[in-house]
Amino acid sequence: MSYIIHTGSNLDILPTLPDNSIDAIVTDPPYELGFMGKSWDSTGIAYNVALWKECLRVLKPGGHILAFSGSRTYHRMTCAIEDAGFEVRDQIMWVYGSGFPKSLNVAKAIDAQVRCGGSSSRKLRQTEQETGGESYDLKGVNNGILGEKKTWQLKEWEPTTDQAKPWDGWGTALKPAHEPICLARKPIDGTVANNVIKWGVGGINIDATRVCVECGNDDATELLDKCMDCVEGAPQGRFPANLIHDGSQQVLDLFPKTGVSQGGRSGNVNAFEGGFGAEHYGDEKPGYGDKGSAARFFYCPKANKKDRNDGCKDLPDKEWRNEGAAIPERGDRPFLSSKNNHPTVKPTELMRYLCRLITPTNGTVLDPFNGSGSTGKAAVLEGFNYIGIELSQEYVAISEARIKNNI
Repeated sequence: MSYIIHTGSNLDILPTLPDNSIDAIVTDPPYELGFMGKSWDSTGIAYNVALWKECLRVLKPGGHILAFSGSRTYHRMTCAIEDAGFEVRDQIMWVYGSGFPKSLNVAKAIDAQVRCGGSSSRKLRQTEQETGGESYDLKGVNNGILGEKKTWQLKEWEPTTDQAKPWDGWGTALKPAHEPICLARKPIDGTVANNVIKWGVGGINIDATRVCVECGNDDATELLDKCMDCVEGAPQGRFPANLIHDGSQQVLDLFPKTGVSQGGRSGNVNAFEGGFGAEHYGDEKPGYGDKGSAARFFYCPKANKKDRNDGCKDLPDKEWRNEGAAIPERGDRPFLSSKNNHPTVKPTELMRYLCRLITPTNGTVLDPFNGSGSTGKAAVLEGFNYIGIELSQEYVAISEARIKNNI
């Protein structure tokens, strides 16, 4: 296995790669939301058809691409991918319980407008502090930078102006709980069978990404050894689905409890109950025989500190604000420190699963939006070759450390 990270613009570097040389593309482009004030998240590059045309050119016929996006901007990225010549095959949903809503408190904004002559909630906070009406309580004694932790607790707040009171409890955004992933394919050369024989790509690796019926283990090479005690008679595991969740209680509570499955393993209950099922299976019930939460899919939580900083011990500490932390915005709140300060690190297990889904044995994975190297780390762990493209030299250094540590 080998890897290389090119430093520079993907629009400049992609044209230097040979035609039909890449087996799979797994990437996390900017969501074009201006996230945390980052300039790279508002350039429009994810909507650039020319970029995706270059991705199409370097990808082998029948090769797949998996591209993350945001719930608000997914449609624009996917349209650009389709306009470049890809066939959109599916959408995978990564659902999670963590995440903090970036919602404006409408009543508080009205109070700021009325009391302070403007719409600045920061100005309102300053006014509240001056009058002893601070909105947040400080808990603990640490500042986060010296190895100690500072936490905040939201105080009960009530609007004070007549204009704001009718709008108490109103906001402007929902809590983020999922990220969509576009699954698309370069048009095949002839039939799928011919394409696979000629180019070595064209399908998705079903058996390598099956999910254990009970425990959620997705490693097919370990299913027989680790999961036979879970459910007898279904060692292969469930067919991979277009939904992935983080296993959090918030998500699991959304799914109903189900009894022992009695339908066909395709999920069609009517496949057994009369008609085709009775004729095809006879007296054998083809279900997996499992029961419990209906959320029996592959699950993967967000990246934790150990995952994001893996291999980075020799790098300097950097200021970092955790995008998933449910801490109120506050001007005097200090930054945390981290070796890897990229704000949108994807979990390694999720990226391994996605690489394994669409990449053939000894294949090459491309990520034109390398970031801090999550795709690269996942690719080498799976035994694939990797090519990354990254504009920021700072993130290239982090990527190199994370990938080298896992070869």
